[in-house]
Amino acid sequence: MEELRVVSGTGNSAGQGRRPDWLKIQLRTGENYRELKALMRGQTLHTVCEEARCPNLFECWSHRTATFMILGRICTRACRFCAVTSGRPTELDLQEPERVAEATVAMGLRHVVVTSVARDDLEDGGAEIFASTIRAIRRRAPGCSVEVLIPDFQGQEMSLRKVLEAGPDILNHNVETVRRLSDRVRSRAKYERSLELLRRSKAIAPRIPTKSSIMVGVGETWEEILATMDDLRAVDCDILTIGQYLQPTRKHLAVDRYYTPDEFAQLREEGLKRGFRHVESGPLVRSSYHAHEQVEAVRETRLPGAEGV
Repeated sequence: MEELRVVSGTGNSAGQGRRPDWLKIQLRTGENYRELKALMRGQTLHTVCEEARCPNLFECWSHRTATFMILGRICTRACRFCAVTSGRPTELDLQEPERVAEATVAMGLRHVVVTSVARDDLEDGGAEIFASTIRAIRRRAPGCSVEVLIPDFQGQEMSLRKVLEAGPDILNHNVETVRRLSDRVRSRAKYERSLELLRRSKAIAPRIPTKSSIMVGVGETWEEILATMDDLRAVDCDILTIGQYLQPTRKHLAVDRYYTPDEFAQLREEGLKRGFRHVESGPLVRSSYHAHEQVEAVRETRLPGAEGV
């Protein structure tokens, strides 16, 4: 029997009080959720759904979709918005790609998202494990499309090429916030470096759609959001997701303001007007939210193998 609870939560930032009603989350813990959780634990796999405390975890897991997080659960960076544990990584599991592929088959997934912590301690930033994971999924689940959400690999083009040569269907890298706030919000990552990664991806493999994400509510202005859209379109980014920043703990960056559903609808229209092929914009939207629908939106540009690399 499925258990359903509705939780609104409370804002931690000064002056914010309770979160608005549109941020209420339905917690569904039915059979699919329990089965998927058991599968993840049995394969000793991590998901960004859990590690980053994603508000959509219960909805997505109830629909048997998840975002695998490879390269361990400890990130070498400490971004002020992110709940993933930071520190010195102690693991590099070369069998992880095969376990992700096995879980993909067991879950019957048609679209899988693979992301990772930042691994600045590795020479290639973990690019080879990303590539191996893509190839393993292709081999074990040939009908499944694959999206990767990658770190910036500290700007190393060879690492990016490794991932692209494995032929993902979508290459995702998040700018996270506007140019002015990037250094304050992100750790070590640079706004221009992120744009350059997306530009290089299109130059190396023009047939692979690119995607990025912006979170709002950290102190940006409306004009800066629109300028960020323009920057992303200038590097030919195809897909954009926009969501509300939610403070994971009191140690993290405070929420500056909550955007309304109407404002998110306006931002979606602004994105479409600028030429993005798909825009997902809403209070609880995260980078991988409705990812299976996004790949359908750009299906005609799907890369079945490594063509165009």
